[in-house]
Amino acid sequence: MLKLIPDRDRKKPLRLLCIGAHSDDLEIGCAGTLLSWIDSDPEVEIRWVVLSAGGKRAAEARSSAKSLFGKHVKPEIVLGGFRDGFMPSQYAELKTFFETLKIGFEPDIVLTHYLGDRHQDHRLAAELTWNTWRNHLIFEYEIPKYEGDLAQPNAYVPIAKKMAERKIGLLGRHFSTQRNKDWFVPENFYSIMRLRGIECRSPSGMAEAFHVRKWLLQVSR
Repeated sequence: MLKLIPDRDRKKPLRLLCIGAHSDDLEIGCAGTLLSWIDSDPEVEIRWVVLSAGGKRAAEARSSAKSLFGKHVKPEIVLGGFRDGFMPSQYAELKTFFETLKIGFEPDIVLTHYLGDRHQDHRLAAELTWNTWRNHLIFEYEIPKYEGDLAQPNAYVPIAKKMAERKIGLLGRHFSTQRNKDWFVPENFYSIMRLRGIECRSPSGMAEAFHVRKWLLQVSR
């Protein structure tokens, strides 16, 4: 299988812009991938953005991000105060917020929600990501949920067993506000990683999957 890596200046740290509508979205969708990338290349700069994070959810977002990246990587954490479930009604304010995220940070990869996600906040976050970063490599992560909107991804990141376990442990430790929800259980998070692991023949049997709509491929000698 051909392995592709983003074209970037290898003398500079990998720069990741991570966008989630809610406090646990990024962890559910791509924590295993981020852990894997950082394990192989700890020279990384991260801008971690959560659009709806107030009160306990803000504390969860901060503690989870700091725990995810450990001592050696210090993410820039940006928390928005947008109302959960009502983001489309705050379109102008949200668009302005996204424009500010471009200032002082030029990402190599942007991680955001799947454009076909049926949750209104997730979908709008993806739309504004594409509106704002038009010439970037964008990975759209997926979140299993009641709406049943999972689709066929076209990019996979194999996840080692220890990274999958760290992801599950992170979700359990840092998101106490979600523990009473019947879907927020380790079995669900493991199951989607195992399904995607089958599809890409991951050595560990687990993977995370993404939708990549544009990838510029240049072959040189």
